[in-house]
Amino acid sequence: MASSKRMVGVAALALAAGLARAEEAKPAGLANPFYAMDTAFMGRGLTTAQAFPLVAKLGYAGFAWHECAPNDAKGVAAEAEKAGLKMHAIYCVANVTPARVLAVGAKLSELMAALKGSGTIIWLHIGGKGPAFNALKGDEPLVKTLRGLSDTAAANGLRIAIYPHVGEWTAKFADATALAKVVKHPQFGVTFNLCHAMAMGEEQAIPKLLEEAKDVLFTVSICGADTGVTGGKWGQLIQTLDKGTFDQVALLKKLKAIGFTGPIGFQGYAIKGTPSEILTPTMSAWRRLSAAAARD
Repeated sequence: MASSKRMVGVAALALAAGLARAEEAKPAGLANPFYAMDTAFMGRGLTTAQAFPLVAKLGYAGFAWHECAPNDAKGVAAEAEKAGLKMHAIYCVANVTPARVLAVGAKLSELMAALKGSGTIIWLHIGGKGPAFNALKGDEPLVKTLRGLSDTAAANGLRIAIYPHVGEWTAKFADATALAKVVKHPQFGVTFNLCHAMAMGEEQAIPKLLEEAKDVLFTVSICGADTGVTGGKWGQLIQTLDKGTFDQVALLKKLKAIGFTGPIGFQGYAIKGTPSEILTPTMSAWRRLSAAAARD
């Protein structure tokens, strides 16, 4: 009997050791938190009470949300936190008026106060038509407004990042980076959106543009995309991460090379399918691509 127990004990130890070695053998990926934009899981038949547990179960570190009433945003962040998720970013509108001043949502300051201490990035997509970026000197009213908003963000433990978007003043990643450098505030930076950069014809310049933006780059959004595509061809520029011909590993390696350790999000706008059908293959692809990018 004692001999049998010893054999069982030895077998258990061997199994544990084997599992430990297998765990060690798994390729380590990048340390960047990987989150899902709500475009990938909301408006697809799920409530937040159903979606957040799914997002967490699949291994995402958090999510990005859309602009809403301050108390609603606070409630969403709290609900997600219970599922182990962080609100990494929230999408907010801004616009350059014909008088060349910056208009933002009436409750943006209240929104930042409601999210105090969360570390959420306020995504500003800036529409309208502002001055030429190479003409900005830093004393323009809209630049001063952005600095003031950045002060408010700092007081609440938040940051602000421009969200480059096709059709807007800051459509190009290069221009958004230039603006961030003119604003010159530690809590103000820029987002790199792969699909919008490609739509704006910046694909070939991505490595150079990321190098130039490394000091103001706060977050990144990626998705499966087909190389060589420009314009708003979202069916080709926004796919699950396991699809598309764009070299994601090269992009991730470049982010690693410039020392970017911030969160990376998945853009799921207009992709057909259920949240699970979109997020499951994307997470599998992220783990594979991240592991490949982490290797020297």
